[in-house]
Amino acid sequence: MNSSVQSAFDWKLLAPLVVAIIVALIPTPEGVAPHAWYFFAIFLGCVVGLIFEPLPGAVIGLIGVTLVALLSRWVLFSPEQLATEGFNAANQAFSWAVSGFTNSTVWLIFGAFMFALGYEKTGLGRRISLWLVKAMGKRTLTLGYAVMIADAVLAPFTPSNTARSGGTIYPVIRNLPPLYDSLPNDPSMKRMGSFLMWTAITSTCVTSSLFLTALAPNLLAIALTESATGIHINWGQWFIAVAPAGILLLLLVPLLCYWLCAPEVKAGEEVSNWARDELNKLGALTRNEILLVIMVVTALLLWIFAGDVVSASLVGLVVICCMLLTGIVSWNDILDNRAAWNTFVWFATLVALAGGLSQVGFVNWFGGMVGEQISHFNPVMAMVALTVIFYLLHYLFASVTAHVTALLPVMLAAASGIAGLDMQMFILLLLPTLGFMGIITPYGTGPSPVYYGSGYLPSALYWRLGAIFGLLFLVAWLAIGLPWLLLIN
Repeated sequence: MNSSVQSAFDWKLLAPLVVAIIVALIPTPEGVAPHAWYFFAIFLGCVVGLIFEPLPGAVIGLIGVTLVALLSRWVLFSPEQLATEGFNAANQAFSWAVSGFTNSTVWLIFGAFMFALGYEKTGLGRRISLWLVKAMGKRTLTLGYAVMIADAVLAPFTPSNTARSGGTIYPVIRNLPPLYDSLPNDPSMKRMGSFLMWTAITSTCVTSSLFLTALAPNLLAIALTESATGIHINWGQWFIAVAPAGILLLLLVPLLCYWLCAPEVKAGEEVSNWARDELNKLGALTRNEILLVIMVVTALLLWIFAGDVVSASLVGLVVICCMLLTGIVSWNDILDNRAAWNTFVWFATLVALAGGLSQVGFVNWFGGMVGEQISHFNPVMAMVALTVIFYLLHYLFASVTAHVTALLPVMLAAASGIAGLDMQMFILLLLPTLGFMGIITPYGTGPSPVYYGSGYLPSALYWRLGAIFGLLFLVAWLAIGLPWLLLIN
């Protein structure tokens, strides 16, 4: 490793520690307990680590909860708790450290990753994409709709939009532009490639907001929100809240891309013929594909209609068991799914850390302080202002997960300090922006670098379209989503 790379690594590795120490040394603000302030210092150090990523996110989270547990007498428990007869700080600290691993939403995330593994192992995701390309690929506009529909079909069961769009949609559509002599890093990219790539990334940002289980940070945000406020949002509530704006945007996205990133080629047979040939190579639907279709449809129905009978997380575990019993996936496949296990550890530790902010009283203190500053705001205007700030600050983050971890507790605390504000409505207004905001930068969400690096979306074009669509999404969400939420709440 050369010296410049080594120094950059060292700087990123030291940054979280330096930030945590500096914050801890700042005199404790009035109204917050010293142990809560020290906990916040460690939490902020973890957030800096998630932003710069000198180590994988899961490692940062694991180090964070371990450090808090080791220093629990000074950062997790108050002197009154420690003085309580029979209070065992060591056992309580360990219980807190592993509490995220028993969180139901973390298990739902893991289960959804296994759905995505089933799509990959059976080839069903690729088949769906090719079916749609074959049926709708004779015109460039309808081809854009085929890309959008493929993403929408996969989205409810694929919490990684990187796996869904970057891993399933992109490998199919990258073969299409060359059929029309539309080549990457070449003026010919405008013939078709730029339109297709932009339609794909835009579609996945909308589906990531439309479905709770289409983006892992959605689920993390739900877990953190429940930990901080006690309010739980289920799959059906989320979908009903987002559907009017989300479905409209989804239907408009290919058309908007067709206008704002206009392809030079408007029609042709080559794409449809290529997809037909690829489908012929796949042959008929396999037994495993049919079984997987039955399982995912059943799971979706249970998520929507049976939330009071069986938890969404348990539905995920049931499907995992069914996939194992029917041979759709093997246990070794599950063990080898590094992304799923990494996300499981990552989110479990973040849930514990964010929950600790509430446990030590920091969130209540901060919420009261911020609430005093904006207490003169009308509750609805306060919700809009906080949502816009939350959305635009994503320009500073290369990870939706880091964005959620850093800013969601702050936004929830600020909202809790405003008299008359409906917290459940605010949560349903704020959290669905996590998918939409991914469009604004080439690093805004998981698959963004995939499409940015395709050679069909040069930097200037990406930033310009990102600003246009980012603003459009935000305006549409506030103009349609907010009135809808006011109506149904």
